[in-house]
Amino acid sequence: MGHSHNHTHSTQYNKAFAIGIGLNVIFVAVEIFYGLVANSSALLADAGHNASDVLSLVFAWAAIWLATKKPKGKYTYGLRKTTILVSILNALLLFGAVIAIGWDAVGKFKNPEPVAGTQVMIVAGIGVVINTLTALLFMKGQKDDLNIKGAFLHMAADAGVSLGVVIAGLLINITGRQWFDPAMSFLIIIIILWGTWRLFTDSIDLALDAVPKHIKLEKVRDFLLSTDGVEDIHDLHIWAMSTTQVALTAHLIMPGGHNDKFIANIQEQLKHEFGIGHITFQIEDRIIEENCKNDYC
Repeated sequence: MGHSHNHTHSTQYNKAFAIGIGLNVIFVAVEIFYGLVANSSALLADAGHNASDVLSLVFAWAAIWLATKKPKGKYTYGLRKTTILVSILNALLLFGAVIAIGWDAVGKFKNPEPVAGTQVMIVAGIGVVINTLTALLFMKGQKDDLNIKGAFLHMAADAGVSLGVVIAGLLINITGRQWFDPAMSFLIIIIILWGTWRLFTDSIDLALDAVPKHIKLEKVRDFLLSTDGVEDIHDLHIWAMSTTQVALTAHLIMPGGHNDKFIANIQEQLKHEFGIGHITFQIEDRIIEENCKNDYC
């Protein structure tokens, strides 16, 4: 039997998370204040979206920290799975924000009120700058860590949404038509729903131990079967231990036996080719018939 562990640490992004959260908390407070003063549902909608993203950053930061803790007691895999649970929680928070934004926008359509377009443009313009700067903090790490990538995409989307609010304020100033404000809120809702639904379904898949999207199960099976000495394979399982760590277990039928070098080489190849870092093999010299009477062969 062989095993391999691959622990990735994202603590180097502590400063990025702290700066991003701090900047966005201040900006959300400013947006809420001026959204009420300017009577802008689009500005309040953007504030709601930004607030949910601040929570997302907090939860992601906390989950990444928990994932670095060593296994203890009954949690034999540690707390890595919290990164997946947090993704589901973040999706649910975003769905809640959409309901609140939609409710306010419908009210503004039914009872349109004057909106201070210039104030809306200035405040949202600040948001474009802050969200862009925050996104840049996570740009480098987003290629290797799904949590960091999530933070980057959230902030990049926020910059785009804030830009949309600027456009709404400009259109109100040019045309005098107040409905541009709630209309932009509905555009923001569409953007949030598009990204949130993917986040939600991907997170549910990982929570149910589905094979991560970037890994093709049949390719892994074919790779193992093509390895010298492996005659057959059964009970192949691939699942996400966290948003960054993938595990694999399999029973390999090897009539000719194996050695430690073989195990080390195949584990290294699985890590390099498929990004699977936590690997456990059960080596057997013949297939046990009873094993293939279940659904896992």
